[in-house]
Amino acid sequence: MLLDDASAEFHHFFERHYAELARLAHLLTGETDAADDLASDALVALWQRWDRLRAADHPLAYARGVVANMARERIRSAVRERRRVLLFWSRSPEKTSGPDVAAVLDVRAALARLPFRKRACVVMRHAFDLSEKDTAAALGISVGTVKSQTSKAMAELKQLLGERAVGELTTGRRNR
Repeated sequence: MLLDDASAEFHHFFERHYAELARLAHLLTGETDAADDLASDALVALWQRWDRLRAADHPLAYARGVVANMARERIRSAVRERRRVLLFWSRSPEKTSGPDVAAVLDVRAALARLPFRKRACVVMRHAFDLSEKDTAAALGISVGTVKSQTSKAMAELKQLLGERAVGELTTGRRNR
């Protein structure tokens, strides 16, 4: 069966970028199983708009934005569900005395503690080595916001993980 041009282009886009989009979803949510689902759902959404997107300058940036938005919504939904469960099962509010030391030693746990936008900026800038401009395009924010959110996130990670660990996260990153 021959594919029409749009189908062939989308198939090529899918083959080239699915793994990257799944990795992005995994780093944003911290959930391996959810990563494949989010990447697949994002690509279904892209396919539904492919006639318009195939002519766009940066369809991959749009795809990253779709994944980021879907990951954000998944996290928000999970947080709402956890709150409902806690309200239902707990008789008194839980109090925490301090940070979980074991959790802050793990980079993923530390990333999970960051607000979504800071986490997304750090992941896209450092894990995916995207430029500030590409990160801004994917998240639908300004380059200045990317700079400030990344800087603030790195400062928070330094507090959680220590200077040396954060330095190891950023080694090998190209200057952009």
